[in-house]
Amino acid sequence: MTVRTDEIAEGIFRLSTWVAEVAPPAGFTFNQYLIRAEQPLLFHTGPRHMFGDIRDAVEQITPVAGLRWISFGHVESDECGAMNLWLAAAPQAQVAHGATACMVSLNDLADRPPRVLADGEVLDLGGRRVRWIDTPHVPHAWESGLMYEEVTGTLFSGDLFTHVGDGPALTREGIVAAAAQTEDIFKSTSLNTLTAATIRRLASLNPRTLAVMHGSCFSGDGAGQLQGLADYYQGAFEAAVR
Repeated sequence: MTVRTDEIAEGIFRLSTWVAEVAPPAGFTFNQYLIRAEQPLLFHTGPRHMFGDIRDAVEQITPVAGLRWISFGHVESDECGAMNLWLAAAPQAQVAHGATACMVSLNDLADRPPRVLADGEVLDLGGRRVRWIDTPHVPHAWESGLMYEEVTGTLFSGDLFTHVGDGPALTREGIVAAAAQTEDIFKSTSLNTLTAATIRRLASLNPRTLAVMHGSCFSGDGAGQLQGLADYYQGAFEAAVR
């Protein structure tokens, strides 16, 4: 597999692998994000079978052994399947996640005890600051949460805005329509009374960059994109309960 590396914001790198066999004919990208700082952080580990290629790509940016933090949106193989491989490769690294994920999964699954992050808690990485945000059941999974890098205004939006295809690493074109089309195919989001409200809460951050897990990242009016996505899910929820 080929891992493509692009700097989507200053010191923030998208590591992307396109897999043709997933969601053909367009295929599907699996993205991880490296924040280069005094205490480097990897957001999304990738699945275990991609570990070697992703590790080599990270090594081109910063020494893997020097990674300090590992995080992800929720417990799922493409988000954290390689978690313990990264912990073995980076002896000082620690998984950082919300209280729910640590309680129900990570205290048992992670080879080293995770760092529990409260909703709104900030990790100072040295040159970059990441804020943990609980988003239970959004887009899915009780333990879901996201990170917002305050210096560059980058929201690591996980499975929000998932869309198929192998587009550019960063676009200024809107990604809401593509995300809605993909949601209509996969039906992966948990529709509930708080789905749209949770996404609007993220919009209040006014992010400048949306770091998407599957698909192209977005640069520009991130709040507008999030509000558009919230509108889509609000409409889907209302249609479902009629």
